[in-house]
Amino acid sequence: MPALVIILLIVGIVLLLLGVFVEAVKFLLWVGIVIVVIAIIAWLMRFIKRQA
Repeated sequence: MPALVIILLIVGIVLLLLGVFVEAVKFLLWVGIVIVVIAIIAWLMRFIKRQA
């Protein structure tokens, strides 16, 4: 019985850490998308100014 409790505790901790890691990856994915969009807008502004 104590072995089952230890296994469940370890599985619970692993799932908790995995959930936190996945949320962090989702957040960083959105941050990356925003940075890419800002970089594209900046590149377009420079391209338009060069053409004018």
